[in-house]
This record gives sequence, C-alpha cells and structure tokens, in this order.
Amino acid sequence: MPHQPVLLKEVMQFLGPSSGEVYVDATAGGGGHAEAILLQSSPDGRVLVLDRDQSAIEKVAQRLARFCERVVLRHGSFAEIDRHLEAVGWKQVNGVIADLGLSSLQLDDPSRGFSFAVESPLDMRFDRSCETTAADLVNRLQEKELADLIFQYGDERRSRAIARRIVSRRPLATTADLRRAIHSVTGPRRGRGIDPATRTFQALRIAVNGETDALVQLLTRAGACLGPGGRLVVISYHSLEDREVKLAFRDYAKTALESKFRILTPKPIRPTREEIRDNRRARSAKLRALERSS
Repeated sequence: MPHQPVLLKEVMQFLGPSSGEVYVDATAGGGGHAEAILLQSSPDGRVLVLDRDQSAIEKVAQRLARFCERVVLRHGSFAEIDRHLEAVGWKQVNGVIADLGLSSLQLDDPSRGFSFAVESPLDMRFDRSCETTAADLVNRLQEKELADLIFQYGDERRSRAIARRIVSRRPLATTADLRRAIHSVTGPRRGRGIDPATRTFQALRIAVNGETDALVQLLTRAGACLGPGGRLVVISYHSLEDREVKLAFRDYAKTALESKFRILTPKPIRPTREEIRDNRRARSAKLRALERSS
C-alpha cells in the first residue's frame, strides 16, 4: 500500500498553497504532504523538505524527482528550521507543515527497531549518525532514571515496575527482549487493545531522538520564519506533543497586539472515522494551526 499522509485534506485547507509561494515540509516522511503542496502550488510554488532520517530524504527525492527545481531536500532537524532557510536563501515562507513522530516507512522497516511486530535490534534512531540507541538507554541507565524516562515520555503508570524488570534482565539486545520484559509486568495484549509495550517503546524513541526538545525549538523559531499570512500546521500523536503545541500557540496568541498571531484551531482537528479505517496511523492524530496575519 502506498504511503498515506495523515489529515492531508485538512493540511491543504489550512496551508492553501498557491503558485509563487514557498513552503516547508519539516518532516519528509513518505513525501505525501510535500507532493500535495507542490501539485497545488503549480507551476512555480516551491517546497523545502527536511528530515533527520537520511533514508527518508533519499526515498522522497525519488518520489518528488519530477518537480525538479521546485523542491529542495535537506538532511537535518526541524529544530534548526531558521538555519535551513538561511542555507537555501529563503527569508520567510508562506507555510510550514510538521507531521510529528514516527513515519509509516520507519515503523515498517524491521531493521530500525521502532516496532515490536518483528524482532530487531533496539535502535530507534531517526538519524543513524547519532551515537545513542535505545539499547544504550535500556542497558546503561540507572533504574530510577529509566523509570522516570518511561513515565515522563510514555505516561506509563507502571514505569517503576517495568524499569525494575528491565534492569533485572540486562542486557537486552532486541525489541523482543524488551517486549517480553514489559509483558512480564503488564501481561500481554488482550483482544484488540493497544499492546502494553507501546508506551515504553514510545518513551524510549522520544528520548533517543530528543523529540521534545526539538519540537520546542521548532515552535520557538517557526513564528519568525512565517511571512505575513503565513501558517504553521502541526500534527501530533500523543498528549506530550499536543500539549507543547497548544501552549506554544497560546504564547504566540498572547502577543497578538504586537505580532498579529492567531490560533486557527481552538480545538484540535481529528481524523474522520473513514480516514482512521483506511489508515490506522491516523487514529491518534491531532492537528493544530497558527497564522501570522501581518
């Protein structure tokens, strides 16, 4: 099945791409959002595509090859969005889309260690040039540090018991090792519910990649990157991300008399039942949008 970008219709409604304008897709993923922006902004709209995952950039380059000079791809973090814009000579843009978290392509790659569906090394790095892996955290952190990490980033109520069990079973080398350790505390998945290992895996992925810090940097810097009428659209997938986005947007709106920012989504936009049926990754998505009016 081809990659399905989440909340694509809603993203396009908020961004409203037009010819002659410039945009940033801060999370390349499978390239679906960038492709839609390029199509709608034809014949001369341009898109800067960023991703920390070099393999994602390479795959998106193939998908967007037909757009030639209208697309610029850069390997790097959206935390440095201002630096990337300076590097390509763009002062401000008409819109930014950031689809946070894990892409379907990463989740489906058994060598990356993001999923416990198949046994694979405990890696979880978006950028494979970074040194720290999930295995490093699992096998080296003190029990309290590990418990705090699982609770903070995974909102896992049994974090202390899970951390204690992980430490008792060290060393853990694979996703299956980690999942078994978690299940020995929580029990296995029952019925069609979420696997009890999900929250711990999420917490480790966020910690390995410094996702919270990177998001805060993006939200802090993106406002200055928007031109008049420019819009920032963010799709999040768990409460920690959504909280950061909501608070950042509120901070922008508080200075409305000076900077003219306004929140376009008083409540987050959620996917329809039909989209969730067709794309399970969309089930927890929340979209928020901010506009710089002048």
